[in-house]
Amino acid sequence: MAQRITIDPITRLEGHGKIDIFLDEAGDVKRAFFQVPELRGFEKFCEGRPAEEMPRITPRICGVCPTAHHMASTKALDDLWKVEPTRTAKLLRELVYSAFMVEDHYIHFFYLAGPDFVVGPQAPAAERNILGVIAQVGLEIAGQVIRARKECREIIQTLGGKVIHPVFGLPGGVSRGMSEEEREKFIETANFAVEFAQFALQLFDDVVLKNQEYVDVVLSDTYSHHTYYMGLVDDEDRVNFYDGHVRVVDPVGKEVAKFAPGEYVDYIREHVEPWTYITFPYLKQVGWKGFVDGADSGVYRVAPLARLNAATGMATPLAQAAYERMYETLGGKPVHATLATHWARLIEALYSAERMRELLEDPEITGDDIRNVPTETPEEGVGIVEAPRGTLIHHYQSDEKGILTGVSLIVATNHNAAPIAMSVEKAAKGLIKGGQVSDGLLNMVEMAFRAYDPCLACATHALGETPLIVEVRGADGEVVERIVRD
Repeated sequence: MAQRITIDPITRLEGHGKIDIFLDEAGDVKRAFFQVPELRGFEKFCEGRPAEEMPRITPRICGVCPTAHHMASTKALDDLWKVEPTRTAKLLRELVYSAFMVEDHYIHFFYLAGPDFVVGPQAPAAERNILGVIAQVGLEIAGQVIRARKECREIIQTLGGKVIHPVFGLPGGVSRGMSEEEREKFIETANFAVEFAQFALQLFDDVVLKNQEYVDVVLSDTYSHHTYYMGLVDDEDRVNFYDGHVRVVDPVGKEVAKFAPGEYVDYIREHVEPWTYITFPYLKQVGWKGFVDGADSGVYRVAPLARLNAATGMATPLAQAAYERMYETLGGKPVHATLATHWARLIEALYSAERMRELLEDPEITGDDIRNVPTETPEEGVGIVEAPRGTLIHHYQSDEKGILTGVSLIVATNHNAAPIAMSVEKAAKGLIKGGQVSDGLLNMVEMAFRAYDPCLACATHALGETPLIVEVRGADGEVVERIVRD
């Protein structure tokens, strides 16, 4: 009987990773590891560069979430130069960001996660993709998905200059305003986005919630963890993607922390392990207790479900109604079922679409006052936004000329790194018994990480040196030889 199962590469995510599953003599799972073998050095090679270049550099970290890095970087520059953007600039920034959240959430739901539910978690591998989804839902619906993403991306491109690598945000404002003709066109997009978001939620209801087998999988202990939850909230503790304070609740939903972006270092620390280039953030006040659940562990989660758990509600009416229905259906707050993140993601898409419409109805969004020019001497700045995958932190330090002396990026997948490792191992242990393994079961193990929509290219960085270490282990798991190449 095979004692080791490797899934390499893992599929339907951004970046490169693998899963190693080790079986005991009975064929049950002894350990499972979620590994990230790639390394990106953005934090280090950004040092020595002018800080104002960062909104154009950091989007290159990832082609899936460039707008998130662009916006977090822009906000970090606001803080670095202690300059407040004009109200029109804030409206335009949030509009671009709301459009991005809509289109990015649909990438994940329909292209990456959708095959597991629309086609089926144990369907043949050749069918578990976007083409399999289209075969099930039809070309008309597929066309609407494409339209929703295309039109939202047109907003980003029009205002941001580029879709993948925006050149929009400046310290204190933005580089371009919006015309009345553009506003009228974008309102049509926002109205369609709201309609399509409601349709997507109904599709989730029809495909997942009305299928008891799927519901049982979503609510099963195999895909559940009792952790802390973190997310950005507005002044009324409602979900906000662009601005606000970071709120943390414990596994029973009680607020345990709320802090401004510049205070994050008082609440978050990073733990490192020798077998991966991802760091593992944890709550400083609780401490690192390992890859374990519960209130005694400093492990917390971010991403759509975590944001909804950490907030008291949504700031738009249709999204609030959908939010209430989810918690009523799943037994109240907080929800610990990892796969319910897909439902939360669609609620957030509806919120973003509604927010686009609200922003476009504000008469100041077409104003001419789009930037306050910085006058302060730069020193240190922090910018936080909610990326589709969760809380994104950019922290810059510079000399008096604005040349960077220190850069720290804690991205959503960093925050979720420990929970992802825990989820993969728990799913493997719950699904693989007696050495019985199939392609479908291994896909269900992958579903444990896929719900987080991880972006491994964004998350991989290291503290200190990165030597190549090879460990040879015996049958009992003990290290018999260790080879290091610096």
